[in-house]
Amino acid sequence: MNRLSIPLFPLHTVLFPGGPLALRIFETRYLDMVSRCLREDSGFGVVLIRDGNEVGGVPEVYDVGTMGHISYWEKRGDGLLGITLRGEQRFRILEQKVEANQLMVAEVELLPNEPAVAVPVEYEALVTMLLKMVDELGHPYVTLPKAYDDSAWVGARLTELLPLELVQKQRLLQLNDPLERLERIASLINQPRKR
Repeated sequence: MNRLSIPLFPLHTVLFPGGPLALRIFETRYLDMVSRCLREDSGFGVVLIRDGNEVGGVPEVYDVGTMGHISYWEKRGDGLLGITLRGEQRFRILEQKVEANQLMVAEVELLPNEPAVAVPVEYEALVTMLLKMVDELGHPYVTLPKAYDDSAWVGARLTELLPLELVQKQRLLQLNDPLERLERIASLINQPRKR
């Protein structure tokens, strides 16, 4: 089992492997974490908040998240630190603790990356939808390596970009089968809207 000890960044967002995430960093605990990651060329874990807030205290989080690596950083005009994170690999939290500075640190098990699987014909409409969405986006999607023929990549980008509830995005992240993810996305898109 591949175990690591990593810092966690709890957010109201879900990051997938291969996906970009732009963040503004201002809390001391996260500025210190980012400095250490840049110095050591290491990553940190992004986890969805189950209960609590992004700022201040220590929230309750889901136990599956994504390891991210900083691909770009800048000191912003507003004095904050801006970073772009690239999702690398999913993990499951085995144990977690809170350090004196309120930074969450976890012992995690890395989950295997999904194999590349061709997009079945019945989901070609999802690929077309994703192509249109990505064409309208700017940074950081412009520079993202594209893989429109890979079910895992297509499902991950659609989950990131579609206006789904965060709990739905988390459930899709936790799936290990890229074809099942596409099937669920298709059914979520085709559900009648609640009035």
